Amino acid sequence: MSEFRGLIMDFPLTLHHFLERAGKYFPKKEIVTRTRTGVHRYTYGDYYRRVHQLAHALKKIGVEPGDRVGTLAWNTYRHLEIYFAAPCYGAVLHTLNLRLPLDQLTYIINHAEDKVVFVDASLLQLLERIKDHLHSVRLFVVMNDVGEYQTSLSPVVDYEDLLASVPQEPYPWPELSEWAAAGMCYTSGTTGNPKGVVYSHRAIFLHSFAVAMAGGIGVNERDVVLPIVPMFHANAWGLPFAAVMVGAKIVNPGPFLQPRDLCQLIQDERVTMTGAVPTIWIGIYNLLKQEKFDLSSLRLVVVGGSAMPRQLIEAFEKEYGIYFLHAWGMTETTPLGTMAIPKSYMDGWPDEQRYEVRAKQGIPAVGVEIRAVDAEGKEIPWDGKTMGELQVRGPWVTSGYYNDPRTAEAFMDGWFKTGDVVTIDPEGYIQIVDRVKDLVKSGGEWISSVDLENAIMVHPKVLEAAVIAAPHPKWQERPLAVVVPKPEYKDSITKEEIIEFLAGRFAKWWLPDDVVFVEEIPKTSVGKFDKKVLRDRFKDYTLPTAV
Repeated sequence: MSEFRGLIMDFPLTLHHFLERAGKYFPKKEIVTRTRTGVHRYTYGDYYRRVHQLAHALKKIGVEPGDRVGTLAWNTYRHLEIYFAAPCYGAVLHTLNLRLPLDQLTYIINHAEDKVVFVDASLLQLLERIKDHLHSVRLFVVMNDVGEYQTSLSPVVDYEDLLASVPQEPYPWPELSEWAAAGMCYTSGTTGNPKGVVYSHRAIFLHSFAVAMAGGIGVNERDVVLPIVPMFHANAWGLPFAAVMVGAKIVNPGPFLQPRDLCQLIQDERVTMTGAVPTIWIGIYNLLKQEKFDLSSLRLVVVGGSAMPRQLIEAFEKEYGIYFLHAWGMTETTPLGTMAIPKSYMDGWPDEQRYEVRAKQGIPAVGVEIRAVDAEGKEIPWDGKTMGELQVRGPWVTSGYYNDPRTAEAFMDGWFKTGDVVTIDPEGYIQIVDRVKDLVKSGGEWISSVDLENAIMVHPKVLEAAVIAAPHPKWQERPLAVVVPKPEYKDSITKEEIIEFLAGRFAKWWLPDDVVFVEEIPKTSVGKFDKKVLRDRFKDYTLPTAV
């Protein structure tokens, strides 16, 4: 029997469509960037012309279709220009994480075989320290964000000089397959070398639809979008692509990511939606307790990367009228996977129940499918209690790592194994209880470090808290709480009051065996608590034996 096919145009889902649409229909909309010399402003019309110029420049410097174009840069208008020029030209945008250790940065540039690297002048020293170990790079393009600069990199060309040397006329975009590679990003490499994820035009196109749809994040033309999450981290959660797609005003923070800088930018530009990891919002909340800023323009804050304490979600809404949307995703999922959007009939639920739902990671975005399995590979029940490893699949979920043998171990029957341990409640909402490697296994029972951390951070004297597994002579592992007190309480907080604070919330065998107070918790390159560093720091720590 022959297949009966739909009579629909073969229209490739490529990023050309977003760029050309923005240039044609939204040329008056602004793109704003905070720089070291002030605020840079221009329009989508200016942006459109410069992206076309940059495509001419890529041809001039010898970039071929499929070549990887690296970027080592903050969130700026120039970085945004490369976001579209490289993939629309037919090259592959490779965002480099500027917070990675130098050995890992060297590894990913060489592994991806970047041919050209665009670098902010303020970050030149990172590349200068590893330049002799970079085997594939043929040219460095410096984006001047500091004024006068000097560099030992070679060969090197200035970004603006490069653009000035090519025509300003539209570039004749090539016809690309929607399956062609558009971008790539490497995982942060918490174990072993980072792994490369390659995004197709199709994946980014469909992912942008999910970010913009009303049942998702809902980015639209009326928004003023501030991507706080770095553009080198999973494409800033897809916000730059979605914002250009709908013609929203974009506000780039550059390297100015301290709470006061961000609050000032939100206030001055009347930002309506933004996204960042919880550590950013913990800092902003504490600043708002001391200084006054007008953040009333915010309609939505997307938070992800790690769990946001429920009490903080509630406090922001009740005290400042700021609505937080808890989301979950990974580099491997482009990255949006799930969102904690309450269902309509939940609106009448008591606050306790509603905020409990909001603190979960939510239900899948349209297009994404999820399941969770136990140690035997069987799907867990949706009872909100049983734990299992989350697995996902969908049109913007990776099908494998770039040139990496670890691909085989990352999949099960066509599902990507996330490494996140979750529960799923009867409504279908997932809650991340831990990473597989971060669970505390005490006497054969699992204890969620995430649940303990969130509870400790509710304590009025606590700024941050991380919980790790520490060796124990009887139970194999027991929880150790590592706590950063708020500055004003650093000399007046005790282990006993933390344990007592938790006692009414958890079973006795869940309670940490000890509490250690520190000045700072180490962070990963994307702002999460770095438990690998903590575990190494406390690997020889002796816990009390009485339990």
